[in-house]
Amino acid sequence: MEIHRSILSRYVARLGCALALAAPPAVSAQPAPVAAPAAPAVPTRPNTALIPVPQTPQDGGGINANVAQSFQTRHQSYVAVARKGGIDLLFVGDSITQGWPSTGKSVWDATYSPMKAAAFGVGYDRTQHVLWRLQNGEGEGFSPKVVELLIGTNNLGGRNTPDETVEGIKAVVQELRTRFSEARILLLGVLPRGGANDPVRKEVAHVNQAVSQLNDLDHIFYLDLGPKFLGPDSNILPGLMKSDLLHPAAPGYQVWADATKNILALLLNSPGTGK
Repeated sequence: MEIHRSILSRYVARLGCALALAAPPAVSAQPAPVAAPAAPAVPTRPNTALIPVPQTPQDGGGINANVAQSFQTRHQSYVAVARKGGIDLLFVGDSITQGWPSTGKSVWDATYSPMKAAAFGVGYDRTQHVLWRLQNGEGEGFSPKVVELLIGTNNLGGRNTPDETVEGIKAVVQELRTRFSEARILLLGVLPRGGANDPVRKEVAHVNQAVSQLNDLDHIFYLDLGPKFLGPDSNILPGLMKSDLLHPAAPGYQVWADATKNILALLLNSPGTGK
C-alpha cells in the first residue's frame, strides 16, 4: 500500500509539472492608457467697451497724459453744468459732439441754445469712457426731455471689434434709459469716415445695422445721418468734414442740425418727456 501511495505521489508531481509547462504564460495586466492632458483654457478677453473707466494713457489711441487730464477737466465742467439743471436737450458723445460749441458754434447758437441744450462731448471718448462719465456725475441732477447720442467711432479701427462696439453702445443706451427714464433717446448711427474704400467703413456699417435694431419708436429712436454726408461715389461730400475725414466742418454741423430738426421737434414736444 505504501508503494502505491509513493507511485501515485510521484505521478501527481510529474502531472503537475507537465501542466505547469503546458500552461500558457501568464499575461501581465496592461496599464490603463493615460489620457492626454487637457489643453489649457484660452482666457476670454473682456470686452473693454463695456467696462466703465476714465481716460488714461494706457488706453492708447492718442490718449496721453495731457489728453487724460483734459478728459478730467472737461468732465468736471460737465458735472457742474448737470448740477445746475435746466437741460431739456442733452448731446452725449466724443470729440464730434464736443465740436458743437466750437466748430459748430454758429449753428448751435441759432438752433440749440434756445432749446436749453447742453453738449457733453469729450475728445477720444469711447463707450467705456461715456459710461464712466454718466456714472460719475454727468448723469444726475437734471431730467432732459431728449438725449442725442453719437458714440462708437473711437472704439473701432482695432481697439474693439464691431460686435464689442455694438455691445458698448447698447450699454450706454441702457445707462441713459436708467438715469433718464422719462427721456427719449435719439440714437445716431456712427458717421462715415475716411474714403469710400477705407476698411473701417465696413465696421461702421456693421455697427449701425446692429444698433438700428434698438429703435423701438417709444423711448429709443434711431437715425443714420451717413447718407447726408456721402456723395454718389460713397465719398464724403466736399466741405462737410475736416481734412481728417472724421470730424465735421461747420457745414457738416449744419447738415446734422437740418437732418435732426423735425424729429427733435417731435420728441421734445412728446407727452411724457422730462419731469
